[in-house]
Amino acid sequence: MRLNGVDDRIERHQFPTTSEELIAAHGNATVELADGSERLGDVLERFGDQTFDAPDEVFETLRAGVCHRGVGRRFYSDRDPTTDGENGPQPVSF
Repeated sequence: MRLNGVDDRIERHQFPTTSEELIAAHGNATVELADGSERLGDVLERFGDQTFDAPDEVFETLRAGVCHRGVGRRFYSDRDPTTDGENGPQPVSF
């Protein structure tokens, strides 16, 4: 996710603030995702009314709330167990 200057705008915003205030001030700003973009207001609306005490709290919410286009390969995990017919990873001795 690329914030496209949204991070600078949020850091200059007066805190504490509410999600409603952030949406009113910066809701049309967009963040760039792995596959497209999304409005800041759309991401924050998913979480309902919140109060943020610092910019880092907003950034955490943005990272947690972007839609599926922001996560890269959906349903991919390199932690899945091996399937039938696979030898699996080679054991490593530490």
